[in-house]
Amino acid sequence: MPAFRSRHLCSMAAALVLTVTASVTAASASVSDASNAAALREVLFVGNNWEGTADVIRSSGDFAKVGRINVIPDKDARMAEINANPIKWIYFQAIRNGVGEGHDQFVDDMYTTPDGASVVVSRPSFADVVSINLATGNINWRFPVSGYRSDHMAVSPDGTRVAVSASISNTVHVLDIGTGRQLGSFKTGDKPHENIFTKDGKYIYNMSIGDVNTSQDAPWQDFTKGDRRITVVDATTYQQVKVIDMRQRLDAIGLTDYSDAVRPAVFSPDESKLYFQVSFFNGFFEYDLATDRITRTKTLPKNPATSDDRTTYVNDSRHHGISMSPDGSKLCVAGTMDDYATVVDRATLQEGPLVTASKPYWATVSGDGKACVISESGADQVTAIDFATGRKVVSVPVGDHPQRVRLGRVAADWTGTGTGS
Repeated sequence: MPAFRSRHLCSMAAALVLTVTASVTAASASVSDASNAAALREVLFVGNNWEGTADVIRSSGDFAKVGRINVIPDKDARMAEINANPIKWIYFQAIRNGVGEGHDQFVDDMYTTPDGASVVVSRPSFADVVSINLATGNINWRFPVSGYRSDHMAVSPDGTRVAVSASISNTVHVLDIGTGRQLGSFKTGDKPHENIFTKDGKYIYNMSIGDVNTSQDAPWQDFTKGDRRITVVDATTYQQVKVIDMRQRLDAIGLTDYSDAVRPAVFSPDESKLYFQVSFFNGFFEYDLATDRITRTKTLPKNPATSDDRTTYVNDSRHHGISMSPDGSKLCVAGTMDDYATVVDRATLQEGPLVTASKPYWATVSGDGKACVISESGADQVTAIDFATGRKVVSVPVGDHPQRVRLGRVAADWTGTGTGS
């Protein structure tokens, strides 16, 4: 056989072996990925802020309890650290007696890792973010934020990065969700609060709410609340792309007495519109990103029992919590100080039944997309409301002062960890 033909046949054989090997490897990886996905179950994590636990419930259906986790397993170590540092102790007490309403804030926000093995939690009173192993209840890593208080978080669409607001240092830290390593950070307005990744993962929106613990709550004292704005950054370089100051947009439509402190917000499915709440207001606004203007205002009913004294509103939040049905047709609004939640038709802005709720503080969407799930911080329960009918489906008891509610994933056979069970 000629040498060149022998080499040609050998090359073909080698290529065939590589092709078959690659195909088998790819098929094995696909099966492995499918097996891993099948081994996880979707759940809702409910952060019990004053208690330092998170209840884990089914993400839809009867929303029954799955388990519980202690999010402050290192409490003794953290308290020893705080008590040994006069400055940290002062801030710890200020958080307790200010935004904490006389209670410590042990869990604000939480997201699970893509593999469902851990949950990442921001802990305001401890000024940190921790990753907790869901099998053992032990801490994988801890990231102390700049300043003295951590707040709302957001997770990137691929689940690999988490952005956390450090409210006292006016900074957002972006961390690797698996290791806790800081990937970048950026500056914001005063008291950064809500964070949102765009669905393509390219941008992060941060809403700064200013000083919400002062008693200078009259409209004419609004200037004392600080620099409140939406900061938009590139989610790769963490460089500022633009700033949106709602003061200018509100003034343009004659709402000069309304606060420009943007609270919870939600994008429409195509991200052409942003729906957001502001301090002191019982309602929300629609903002068109292309035209850079507020296009609609929705004022929701006032509860006759709600005081007109704005200093009585918890952290200035008259209404705090807004979510949208997956098809974009309905909004769900938590009327915090008015003690109700309601589903609003997005096309007409007509609200549905007012579902009685005790200081509802957050609104999210169930795993199957059929219900809005609100946290009733005044009744220590979460309540599901049907998007189609606007009526209550079920309430489930949880721990002390539930606030943030987030979808996550855990091992299919997971039932809780350690002393948090």
